[in-house]
Amino acid sequence: MLEVYIDGASAGNPGPSGIGIFLKGEGILEKISEPIGITNNHQAEFIALVRGLEEAKKTGTTFVSMRSDSKIVVSSVDKAYVKNEEFKPYLEKALQLIKQFDLFFIKWIPDKENKAADALAREAIQKAKND
Repeated sequence: MLEVYIDGASAGNPGPSGIGIFLKGEGILEKISEPIGITNNHQAEFIALVRGLEEAKKTGTTFVSMRSDSKIVVSSVDKAYVKNEEFKPYLEKALQLIKQFDLFFIKWIPDKENKAADALAREAIQKAKND
């Protein structure tokens, strides 16, 4: 099983944003920190979801357990529905990627359990500000 921790962060809402993805399991330990331009916090969280799924797919795993501290992201995936039109393209892309795994779980976790992904997302914001 591959565990994927994701987080999105914005300095301002909207403002410079970044995503953090931490993958571990199946002999994999990978950290990804990417600036994503100017977005709001929820949009950053959805972008982290899609990128986390893309990275998991690259590993060739078939069993993914994803963790996020974003209630809107976890709820949207669980229900396969999001009310806000702005987030629908991200959710649709995520649901297509999820179908490619044999087993997929997503779980909401408190911020304190998502420190690795959070630090990577904040690092990405700093990269964006320094460029």
